[in-house]
Amino acid sequence: MSEDAALNIVSNIEPLGFNWPTVNPFLFCVHHKDDFPAGNEQLGPDASLAGRNIGHDFTVKDGWRMYHGQRVPGFPVHPHRGFETVTIVLNGFVDHSDSLGAAGRYGNGDVQWMTAGAGIQHAEMFPLLHQDKPNHLELFQIWLNLPRKKKFAAPHYAMLWAEQIPTRREKDAQGRPIDIRVIAGAIKDTVPPGPTPDSWANDPANEVAIWLIKMGANAQWTLPAASAGINRTLYFYNGDTIQAAGTMINNYHSADLASGQPVLLQNGSHEASLLLLQGKPINEPVAQHGPFVMNTQEEIGQAYDDYQKTLFGGWPWSRPDPVHGSEQGRFSQYTDGRRENR
Repeated sequence: MSEDAALNIVSNIEPLGFNWPTVNPFLFCVHHKDDFPAGNEQLGPDASLAGRNIGHDFTVKDGWRMYHGQRVPGFPVHPHRGFETVTIVLNGFVDHSDSLGAAGRYGNGDVQWMTAGAGIQHAEMFPLLHQDKPNHLELFQIWLNLPRKKKFAAPHYAMLWAEQIPTRREKDAQGRPIDIRVIAGAIKDTVPPGPTPDSWANDPANEVAIWLIKMGANAQWTLPAASAGINRTLYFYNGDTIQAAGTMINNYHSADLASGQPVLLQNGSHEASLLLLQGKPINEPVAQHGPFVMNTQEEIGQAYDDYQKTLFGGWPWSRPDPVHGSEQGRFSQYTDGRRENR
């Protein structure tokens, strides 16, 4: 392939920081990776918090951060309106609590898909369940926009449990492995569980895909084509180097890929981990301020006013940062009374 042809397929190669660059219909992607110490009886770190900016601790110190947590790392109660969060936990656990009374603990491969819609408050805490060994956490949180007609959908969340998420296993011509964990967007006959009902991803015509790709050393795999006009970004977050359509991409970099044709991925000498985000853009104005994503600044102002008046249902929990106990396993308690235990 000529250099000009490769440039038409691969563009915008960028180094990755804490917040990753995204393109429409995605709004935000963040990669949390913390090597927390052993936990204490409150499920926080059994370690001194001295020298940390407690309440806003985003500087890696001793391999971990408290984020907005005071006693347990994570994100105490905060509001959202007008978009969705997709939280993919590779390792460790998240304790969810929300203003509608729903709760859950998920992790080690589970995914929570939450439509904030008209408005919800929730807390996302990272309980350190192991008191006798370190607690490793790695997760992605992705923000997916909602179109205007769905901005005021009823808040809702779905659990995509690890056992329900399919992995497509392939081998290249030399027998080297390629595993694709399919969270959204089918690959041939590998079909993931559905997202929330009002999601942009719920219409196959929008071609939303969220795939976690692992490639063995020196493996080659051809990323299938999507329709012309679909946005797709590849995030290379663990490995050595890969080539996409002959263009070199270094570890911890992203690249935008053209959608109208297949893209050959050639891995380097170490196992590689990649995240693909793909979708049809929502061709509407975007107004975003903090936790609210609407179409106009007037709607942002209305969101703040509504939140001050209603607190999006209030907060039924005794703390702003609830956790669900050291003995609790993976579970989800929904607002309709259903409960799932894993």
